[in-house]
Amino acid sequence: MTRPLIAIPARFSATTSALRYAAEVNARALVEAVWRAGGEPATIHPADSDVASRLARFDGVLLPGGGDLAPHRYSAAEVHDSVYDVDDLQDAFDLEVARRAVESGVPLLAICRGLQVVNVALGGTLEQDMGGPEREHRHVVHPVAIRRGTLLEQAVGAGKAEASCYHHQRVDRLADGLEATARATDDTVEGFELPGARGWFTAVQWHPEDTAHEDPAQQGLFDALVRAARQHGERRGRLPDHP
Repeated sequence: MTRPLIAIPARFSATTSALRYAAEVNARALVEAVWRAGGEPATIHPADSDVASRLARFDGVLLPGGGDLAPHRYSAAEVHDSVYDVDDLQDAFDLEVARRAVESGVPLLAICRGLQVVNVALGGTLEQDMGGPEREHRHVVHPVAIRRGTLLEQAVGAGKAEASCYHHQRVDRLADGLEATARATDDTVEGFELPGARGWFTAVQWHPEDTAHEDPAQQGLFDALVRAARQHGERRGRLPDHP
């Protein structure tokens, strides 16, 4: 069976084992989770041009985690000392991918930085730092409560999940139209969706790829993305219909 093609924007890396120079990468666990779901993961080069036509070749999009967005993208506030790995080209590309994916209705799963990118792309803001090591969600696995009747609940198959987190920033103000679908016990927005969106879309602040190999609830997010991507590809005639 032809695998739906899932676009995953690359992350810039200054050094990478086995390569002599700077690289463009994606997490192996992320790629493997898409593959297990039946998708064909394709890393795409961050180039802020002709994004709409480039995305039109794909059946789905996955916006992955990564470094921080430049604060000037969503706020005029002074830059917090903890902001790291900002790259203007990466930001410009990811933001355009988010806008184009939502506008076109191509199935979209956004993870960690990806969630933050979508929020900013649609006009929301971020909290630059959650308050230091005692309050941030780095190297943390904690329960999140999931709203009933959401695409997120359908994907994970439950009203709660154990979320593997690695972030020191979080949503401050949700963009107009977005609705929170999951929260941590400290009220951090751990997921959101866009009711009435043209296509399948959900976003999570945690990293489902960390535990997807052993947790069906986390793998369920990738399964749901690929199912939606297959349906999208079939409607466009790019993929053959299957029973």
